[in-house]
Amino acid sequence: GPDGTLGLGRRAAMRVGPPELRTGGRAPLAPRSVATVPRHPLPSIGGHPPRNRAHHRPARPGPALRRRVMALVVVLTLLFVGVLGRLADLQVVSPERYVAYGESQRIRSEVLAADRGSLLDRSGAELALSVPRQTVWADPAAVTDPAAAAARLSPLLGVDTLELRDRLSRGTRFEYLARQVDDDTAERIDALDLAGVHLMVEPLRTYPGGDLASSVLGRADVDQQGVSGIELQLDEALTGEPGEAVFERSLTGLTIPVGERQVRPPTRGDHVELTIDRSLQFVVEDELAARVDEMDARGGTAIVSDPRTGEILAMASVAVDDETGELRPTSHGAGVVDVFSPGSALKLVTVAASLEEGLSSPQRSLVIGDTIEQGGYVFTDHSPHATEPWTVARILSESSNVGTITLARELGAERVWDYLDRFGFGASTGLGFPGESAGLLRPVDEWYGSDLGGAAIGTGVSVTALQLLTAYNTVANDGVHLAPRLVNARIDADGTRHEEPRAEGRRVLSESTSRQVADMLTSVVDAGTGRLAAVPGYQVAGKTGTAWKVLDGGVFADGAGRHQYMATFVGFAPADDPAVSVIVVLDGPRTAYSGGGAAAPAFSRIAQYALRNLDIPPDPALDDAAVTTVSAAAGDRVRAPVTLAPDASDEGQAEGQGDATAAATSSEIAGGGSVDG
Repeated sequence: GPDGTLGLGRRAAMRVGPPELRTGGRAPLAPRSVATVPRHPLPSIGGHPPRNRAHHRPARPGPALRRRVMALVVVLTLLFVGVLGRLADLQVVSPERYVAYGESQRIRSEVLAADRGSLLDRSGAELALSVPRQTVWADPAAVTDPAAAAARLSPLLGVDTLELRDRLSRGTRFEYLARQVDDDTAERIDALDLAGVHLMVEPLRTYPGGDLASSVLGRADVDQQGVSGIELQLDEALTGEPGEAVFERSLTGLTIPVGERQVRPPTRGDHVELTIDRSLQFVVEDELAARVDEMDARGGTAIVSDPRTGEILAMASVAVDDETGELRPTSHGAGVVDVFSPGSALKLVTVAASLEEGLSSPQRSLVIGDTIEQGGYVFTDHSPHATEPWTVARILSESSNVGTITLARELGAERVWDYLDRFGFGASTGLGFPGESAGLLRPVDEWYGSDLGGAAIGTGVSVTALQLLTAYNTVANDGVHLAPRLVNARIDADGTRHEEPRAEGRRVLSESTSRQVADMLTSVVDAGTGRLAAVPGYQVAGKTGTAWKVLDGGVFADGAGRHQYMATFVGFAPADDPAVSVIVVLDGPRTAYSGGGAAAPAFSRIAQYALRNLDIPPDPALDDAAVTTVSAAAGDRVRAPVTLAPDASDEGQAEGQGDATAAATSSEIAGGGSVDG
């Protein structure tokens, strides 16, 4: 400035003092001309250039920069909102899902198999039960040397080495190697101490009696699931409720001691008490197999029941294996599943209907010839005889086709069909057995001219053995039809017994009609076609049946004109107070083909044992003739000689060699021609 203060201003000059003081006492310098003062700005005392608002204001950002800044702000805002949303989802909206995901990596659970309930006979003896067995499994990821492990396991498990190596090399964490091995094999495998190979306990279904009652019991598979018979029918009740073990494991697979651990024990299935009697079942199977073998038959079925309750005491079926030729129990309950033509055994229905409708009495006499025409077909009796008066009792006793068809004509097709329906033919018995057949009884409005005759003598209807036995039980039970039963009770896991509900009976015949029919059936055994069914000490009521068997292709004769037969005997004893009923059916017998010759002797032996097993005392007034006896203790057959009257040597002569002219269309449709007509 003009005062030599360098432009510091008045206040600055005042602070630094007069010039002489600032120059140390020397004379002040000559003032410079204003023109010599530099134009550039001098630094301020603080080291910063003086502010010049006109020349140093910062430039304002342009539109492009502003857009970039706004875009960045938007992106950051969106990211922030996304993070907040994710946190809200994780912690507020659905935290359970992610907690569960985390737990799934740590928490493991194992199913604890429930013991399958046992099948018991009527006295509580076990027919089927489950026992613990060891199962061999592997964790392939933990197997260090699959080839070496397979080589050591193969001889113990009986599994091919290459197959085992393949299982041990799979990319899974669980592979079965052998299910339910015996204890010795399990111990030897455990001693190998192979990495990744383990043992676990599984229940094994076992049958203490071997094949005893196998046709009825059926089978359960390796996973304890019923696949046939009672095992399938009552699978839900027998299976029980599995349990569960929950525990926590580390990433290395070790159980965390302080981790979560829960155990829900399994609940075993119900024990099921059947109506079957084990000792009687053994005798029935033994006698049936022996008779099938003696008669060179293809197979056979036998059922024993209590007609007062409908309870099935024994049921067996055997057949010759087509591949091996061996006789063995069938894999299904043939007495409930398979159908056949009953032949003369069905005449019971026509005779009973005639009595119940008031058209006949046992003593009523009809003039009967040895042939009769029905619907364009000629039916004949088993042997020629004169046209003469026959009582209704004699018609049934000697199994007259002509007499039975005569009674059926009086009834008419509608009433014959109605009584067949009342007795339960053409419908399920209600037993509920897997695969049970309803048989075949076509509606009456579909009958042809000859069908009335065929149905009357048992060639126009197909039945199961159980249906036919139930019909005879109706007569034995004073005319009241009772559904058959196989289950007495269920016993739950707590030991509580639950009785199986009993179906209500329904009346089919009056008590008086039933008594009359029962009396007539005793004459079949006393003096008719069923003499070989007699049981010493007991009055037996029953009926024979012989019919052609339907062959492959729906025909009754092979290329050479030969027939095969279904031979049946069905009845009950004692006749005046029935306690046991039995049916025996032989498939294709060759030594003797008729019901009286082939099936009746087996009926006698089975009924004799059943009566003694049930403690039914014999009638001392009855003749104790020499017939086959059965050892109650061991079921051994002791055959005594049987002496027959010359005119009753075999039902094949007394009933079964009729004229083939009776093979009517109705029989072909219903499933059986008959030698009875």
